[in-house]
Amino acid sequence: MDRAIEFASNHWMMISATLMVVVLLLQDIIETLLRKYKTITAVGVVGLMNQDDCLVVDVREPDEYANGHIEGAMLISLNRLTERMYELEARKAKPIVIVCQSGTRSPNACNILVKNGFTQVYNLGGGMQEWEDTKLPVTSKKKK
Repeated sequence: MDRAIEFASNHWMMISATLMVVVLLLQDIIETLLRKYKTITAVGVVGLMNQDDCLVVDVREPDEYANGHIEGAMLISLNRLTERMYELEARKAKPIVIVCQSGTRSPNACNILVKNGFTQVYNLGGGMQEWEDTKLPVTSKKKK
């Protein structure tokens, strides 16, 4: 026991860093268990699009969307999602996939939808980057 105390006092920075990593991992695990939306892969999105009446909502900015997006995706920028929620009201019980560029903005959009009563919300993990890395088709509306 004395050696453990001596080790901890000599390596307090390492012990602190280890504890911080453990806390962050536990926080991530708890958030994953408690969140009300599911994370889905690009291939999983294709499956949803083929089987169900699924809507893909792209929460990127218009210029990002114009550079390439999933065919049939509806553009609603994250900062306008709340004010345009009425456009999605009829789909509260149907699958909605949220996509952004890299998967960092879409969880916020998923949480907004869940708080507004949407029950089948999916987040495309990795966003458009994963979609393109999987070599799935992208539609572009670039001006010529």
